[in-house]
Amino acid sequence: MAQLNITLDTELLHGLFTKDSKDEAFSKLLETILNQVLLAQSAEQLGAGPYERSEDRTAYRNGFRDRDLTTRIGSITLKIPRHRNGEFSTTMFKRYQRSEQALILAMIEMVINGVSTRKIENITEELCGKSFSKSTVSKLCEHLDPIVSAFRNRPLEKHYPFVIVDAIYIKVREDSRVCSKGLLIATAVNETGHREVIGFQLSNSESETSWGDFFSDLKFRGLNNVDLIASDNHKGLVKAIKKHFQGATWQRCQTHFSRNILDKTPKKHQPEIKKYLQSIYQARDIDEARRLLSETLEAFEVLAPKAMTTLEEGFEDVMAVMSLPEKYRKRLRTTNSVERLNQEVRRRDRVIRIYPNEASVIRLLGSVLIEQDEKWSSRKYLDMDEYYQFINEQKSAKDQSAA
Repeated sequence: MAQLNITLDTELLHGLFTKDSKDEAFSKLLETILNQVLLAQSAEQLGAGPYERSEDRTAYRNGFRDRDLTTRIGSITLKIPRHRNGEFSTTMFKRYQRSEQALILAMIEMVINGVSTRKIENITEELCGKSFSKSTVSKLCEHLDPIVSAFRNRPLEKHYPFVIVDAIYIKVREDSRVCSKGLLIATAVNETGHREVIGFQLSNSESETSWGDFFSDLKFRGLNNVDLIASDNHKGLVKAIKKHFQGATWQRCQTHFSRNILDKTPKKHQPEIKKYLQSIYQARDIDEARRLLSETLEAFEVLAPKAMTTLEEGFEDVMAVMSLPEKYRKRLRTTNSVERLNQEVRRRDRVIRIYPNEASVIRLLGSVLIEQDEKWSSRKYLDMDEYYQFINEQKSAKDQSAA
């Protein structure tokens, strides 16, 4: 092991025995020792000391760079040697680098879990004696960008027969003003019966154009042969679905539909109409559902005429799921699965409230969606064997009929 000759200032040594400045003196002592260690390591790697002529010299000094190091006795500044035509290396920071990376990951995790950057600033100061500004925390969180981008743009190589889409609105600062923007989210059930978050996009509105661009991107990444797509009745969304997923069945969300019906129903009749709606939704087949529809219209056409008009007009779209085997209807007749996902996104979003830019939205909420996608991957949502058997039987029957 190499031996080092450390030179210490007498004033510094005197400070070690002064009660008021002892902590500061210890940190200065450590700073002095470590800087001299770095100089000795630099001389060893160069093969020559400062201003020394030597045939063993491998490179030349090129100044220093400062690096702050947080220790238990305070923050110190180390002067890291720079080498021309060579690279200075030291093992001194290996342990520090690990703890620094752990701190960065912890801060990123805190942001994902909904802790505001302002709170993180206070937490890190308590943990390690050093405060990280909001801008520093945001900068560190950019390490998430490649991960989110890879997830967001991954090829969709499986078959996704069932797709559910929805949007939530968030506030983003843009050109010195706060704007409301929609985060469009698409989830799907794949061929193995597992749910996935297959895409998300930030848009200014829920217009047909916005949803159309989103669907075009999904199709470009490999989404095709969709059998059923569920959503609410937003006009722009519905138009985009019918344009981009021709041949797919559109299932209007029964939960949203019930709300629309009840909003147009006098309050005293709402509980009873709600029971009638549930009986329609839970019908064994479409014929029974139509019979229950007739009974409902007859019972309330005078008491709640606007509600009954809405029910009659939306019946076919809201009961489209009846074309599937019974075991698949319950989970595909609404967008409730996405609503629960939206609640999780909202829980994290509520802490931020107003995002500084669009990139921060994609970074944070994209990470939340990745996290949810990973949770879903460990549990099968639907058993798809019966569904594909059903599809094959329908195809065979159709081929025989054509022949």
